[in-house]
Amino acid sequence: MSDELGRVRQMWHLLEPLHAVLYYAPEAFEEASALGYAVDERWPSYFAWRAAPLGEAGAGADRVTATFYSFSPRTVDAYVPAVWSVASPDAVLAARSRAVDRMYRTLLGEAAVAPDTAEAAALLRRVAEAADTAGRPLAAANAALPWPDEPHLALWHAATVLREHRGDGHLAALAGAELDPVEALVSFAAVGAARPEVFASRGWSGEEWSQAGERLLKRGLLTEDGTATEAGAALRAEVERRTDEAAAAPWRVLGDEERERLVELLGPLWVAAIGSGLLPSETTLGIGKV
Repeated sequence: MSDELGRVRQMWHLLEPLHAVLYYAPEAFEEASALGYAVDERWPSYFAWRAAPLGEAGAGADRVTATFYSFSPRTVDAYVPAVWSVASPDAVLAARSRAVDRMYRTLLGEAAVAPDTAEAAALLRRVAEAADTAGRPLAAANAALPWPDEPHLALWHAATVLREHRGDGHLAALAGAELDPVEALVSFAAVGAARPEVFASRGWSGEEWSQAGERLLKRGLLTEDGTATEAGAALRAEVERRTDEAAAAPWRVLGDEERERLVELLGPLWVAAIGSGLLPSETTLGIGKV
């Protein structure tokens, strides 16, 4: 991995928890409940929070299935478009901002409004505004939203644009590798990104998982015991490399010293997110394992 791609991956590792903590924070579930969403599970609010930038017309089940890729269409159909019968995308976006504000103030304390957070937000905004969102629907939808005035909200917004920019590029890399949604998960589990049980949240049946494994076995990407062959590991490594390459361009707007300063500024925020205990120790993203 080149130094540049290593830095790109480092920034993803730092930013992902700062974005994803929304989906687990008590403040977010409280805001979702106030809108009328069931909160005995996280999926109604998850689909609402992530899909709302697409707007009601653009966030139908077909579009969400395509952009959320790894989720079974049955799982998407269980929540979308039903989530918009509870609250409109505009109402969800307003509640999302309130949730992020409350969550970060709880999580970060005084650091939420500290000068260092404002400095980090300003640097991240430059990167996010440099991102080319053509062909990246989730990144484009978030990038089109107004920038929040408060630095901690702007930081989350920038992290979200960049996270979805990377994610949209990852889907293109998976398509280039000819891995369909369930094959993408099976092949990722095969290289040790996470246990197969972790991927069960995406809603694929045991039969669909097995059939995907059989297809990968025929391609020489999987062994009989479900682990990756040398070719399978190489293909997944190539997917990750292409994902990093597709995410790299916006980061070039920062000089070396600015990137190092951003890492320094984000470090304590990352520690707060990881140390909150809200995030699962093992996720479908394979951070730190691939």
